[in-house]
Amino acid sequence: MNVRVDTIAAVATSPGPGALAVVRISGPDAHGVLMALAPGLPAPPPPKVATLVSLADPVDGSPLDQAVAVRYEAASSPTGEDLVELSCHGGWLVPSLVLQACLDAGCRMAERGEFTRRAYLHGKVDLVQAEAVADLVGARSRALHRVALAQLERGLSERVADLRRALVRLEAVLAHHIDFPEEDDAPVPVTEIIAEGQALSGRLGALLGTAPEGELLRDGALTVLSGRPNTGKSSLYNALLGEERAIVTDEPGTTRDALEAPVQMGGYPFRLVDTAGLRGTAERVERLGVEVARRYLERADLVLFCSEAGAGVGEEERQFLSELRGVPVVWVETKLDLATTEAGDRAIPEGFVGRVRVSVEDGTGLEELRSLLPRLAYSGLLEAGVEAPVVTRRRQARALERAQVEVLAFVRVLEEGVPVE
Repeated sequence: MNVRVDTIAAVATSPGPGALAVVRISGPDAHGVLMALAPGLPAPPPPKVATLVSLADPVDGSPLDQAVAVRYEAASSPTGEDLVELSCHGGWLVPSLVLQACLDAGCRMAERGEFTRRAYLHGKVDLVQAEAVADLVGARSRALHRVALAQLERGLSERVADLRRALVRLEAVLAHHIDFPEEDDAPVPVTEIIAEGQALSGRLGALLGTAPEGELLRDGALTVLSGRPNTGKSSLYNALLGEERAIVTDEPGTTRDALEAPVQMGGYPFRLVDTAGLRGTAERVERLGVEVARRYLERADLVLFCSEAGAGVGEEERQFLSELRGVPVVWVETKLDLATTEAGDRAIPEGFVGRVRVSVEDGTGLEELRSLLPRLAYSGLLEAGVEAPVVTRRRQARALERAQVEVLAFVRVLEEGVPVE
């Protein structure tokens, strides 16, 4: 790949009020830019030593700020290029003035993710680690944070390297079988080659199996609250979010549109959606809301089907369940504090993966529900543990899929008796 050799600069911290901001400069002239911004320095400061500098505008010499500068040589810098990090005062104005001074001194504004891209192109990180940086920055849950950190520490990269070594061994065994039939050592039996191929395919499949839940970590499991009108969906939605987001009234049909919000439960990300109550209606706006609800249900990863405690599950609800093939549905009996009949320990009807009785008034059942949902959406990750490598991106999954297809095709032709040559 061609690496652009110009010098780039950007504010590495979020804009807005804050004690400090970091401006990063990377490229062949990074150290020269530092000297242009800090004319009081007699010489570049020692590498990796925090140095207090007075920054000035390189155009007119007007003072900008006092900052702490750290200089890196290319061989030991995060980007593989000469690098300078300036820790200046935060806020809206100072970082932008320092950045503009860098541009006036010859830098170009860095493109989005360009520092990480340069680190990848210079061999400081591999592609999986570069993707982990993006996941770490964008993480909105502790689970994704843990997975991204593990990938940054080469957890997934090492697993892929192990798979590659197994593939190279499989090729070596095949070559030995073909090239050395007259040696004292007997050629490796075809059955052994097939067994190694099958084992490698199984290992590829095991890692690939983490992909569905791994991708959910980035966006959150789409969890849709559904049921008939006035069954407490909006109240439960607000309770799970911990804030009043949905309008709650005693009048059926209050919710006309879908409300979506991110939330963590057990450290795992969910996208919680409150939808219009499912019923036939002649009212146009409500009917449109029901259509939106059904579209969400088609894409749901989990469904919380709400009905009032003690009401049971009728034929209409059973018909609803039959339309949700393959989606885990939790039966949530709401308004437990208002129930006039004892719900008892009735068996969970077919089609549900669990039942929780809740009251948003006194909090009954809410923690049980918060504990259940991660076990349903992220069961594989919970079982594997936080140290297990996880595939979090579709690109990674596609590469594993291609590899497994090729290995399985290799095994299949050997099983069919095609000569190994």
